[in-house]
Formats: sequence, C-alpha cells, structure tokens
Amino acid sequence: MSKQFFYSHGKLLITGEYLVLDGVAALAIPTKLGQHLTVEENDTNQLVWKSLDEQDNCWFETSFNSTDEKTFLLTKEKEENPVLATLIDILNAAKELNSDFLSKGKGYTIETKLEFNRHWGLGSSSTLLSNIAQWAMVDPFELLEKSFGGSGYDIACAQHDIPIIYKRINSKPVIKEITFDPPYKTDLFFVYLNQKQSSKESIKHYQSLPLKDFDKAAASIKEITNSILECTTIEVFEDLITRHEQIISDIIKTTTVKSRLFPDYHKAIKSLGGWGGDFILVTGTASEMDYFRLKGYLTIIPYDEMIF
Repeated sequence: MSKQFFYSHGKLLITGEYLVLDGVAALAIPTKLGQHLTVEENDTNQLVWKSLDEQDNCWFETSFNSTDEKTFLLTKEKEENPVLATLIDILNAAKELNSDFLSKGKGYTIETKLEFNRHWGLGSSSTLLSNIAQWAMVDPFELLEKSFGGSGYDIACAQHDIPIIYKRINSKPVIKEITFDPPYKTDLFFVYLNQKQSSKESIKHYQSLPLKDFDKAAASIKEITNSILECTTIEVFEDLITRHEQIISDIIKTTTVKSRLFPDYHKAIKSLGGWGGDFILVTGTASEMDYFRLKGYLTIIPYDEMIF
C-alpha cells in the first residue's frame, strides 16, 4: 500500500494579535515543534483515523465511510465531540475544493502525531488543516476560510520555517519572510498559563467590540513591529512589548496579563495570540524564571528551544 507523509509547523504570534484580523501586519514565528500526518491506503472504503500526542498516547480515534458525503454530514450532526466536528468540517471543505479528494472508492488509514502538548495553543488545529490541505492538494487558506476561519497567520506559519510578516489584503494572505534573530534572545522565555485559550471565542469577542481609535492603534502596532525587528537591546524590546500590550488592552477592553496575574514581576510580559491562556512571552534571566515556577507555572521554554 502506498503511504504519504505530511508535516506542518506550530505558530506563535509575537505582534499584531487581534488587529491582524483587520489587515494589520503582524510578526509571526513558526515553532520548531509541529504535527505529522501519515496517510496509507487500506483495503476497505473506510477512513480510519488515529491521533497521537507528543508522548505517543492516542487521544482521539474514529472511523467512517470515506466516500459517502452524507456519512460525513450525519456523523457531524449526531456527534457532540468538538474534535470530530472540526475534523469533519475540514474534510468536507477539502472535498468542496477538490471533488477528487476521497472520491475514488479507496479507504485510508490516517495517523497524526503532535510534537507538542495539544493544550499549549501552538496550533493543533492549524497544523492539522495545513496537513490535510497538502494531502487534498488544495489551497490551505481557502480551506481555512471554508472551515473554521481566522486570520490565516497560523496557516502561513505551518508552511514556513523562518519568521514572517503576515497581513491580509482584501482577505488574501500577504507573507514576507524575514530575519529575526534578536541578540537578547537568551533573556526571552515562553511561559504556559496552564489553560488553553479558544481562538474562536477570542475572535468572537474582538469582533463584537466597537473599535474606537482603530487607525491610531493600527499605526502604533505597525511602528512597534518595525521597531522590534530593528532593536538590538533587551531594554528597548521590553519597552516596545509593554507599549504593545497596553494598546491591545485598550482595544479589547481586557486587563493585561501582567496586571492580572504578575503585577510584582519587575520585567516585561506580553500576551501572544488570544488573551487569557496559552503562552506568554516574558523577559528575564533563567534564574528569574523561578518567579513563575513558585506561582505554579512550570512549563517555561527558552526562546531557542521554541524558535528556529
């Protein structure tokens, strides 16, 4: 039986969170960790699916008729499993974009393998969608639009292995590969907040807000992003991300994570992506990360271990 292999990188959004949905350029960085997808033909007309976590434990599995569109729809209607619903959404959208996908009476055994904890918010859904797009031979951004939506920066990261500036113009992705290798990176760490943030809910909240002073905020975030790419000292970087944090706080009417959880930390903290969960970016030395450990935040990843 023939076997196919696909791979996509995880993602972190360093600047431009929320505003990237409205065309503001954002600094996005693929992570070293991603997700594999292996597809092998089998002798049935069944699609047999198995998902493994970073420790090779099976956390999701299902099977259904791979050629019957009604089965896809009925399965989605009858099941309350959000993971299955997401999978069905992506597969149905892929079939819409490529009528030959899953239509030749063949069965497939599929295995996905995450390299990161699926609760970390590094892109378990976006890497899955990117891999399925490769398998189905469809445009991943069109597939995103037809399934669960979003800005698309995570899809861009999935298919790159260097930092990018990402923006949408007329709902189309514009991606510029860049060099971002800060000389102060030994003082940058990613701290997991022990809870996964729903991207859908974050977007829904943002889109419900009356965006006052949007143009001013967009111009400021653009300037900060450009300055981050050029700055060479940790002190300047800390000032820039602190300013960025306050601008987004004012836009989304949400208290900064530093004010809410770490008011006595003496260096800079920045939220990444949807506020309220997943990873934050913090500055400091390796020994200063004990501050977070003492508060129960034990997943702390140095910049070089997370980023290329």
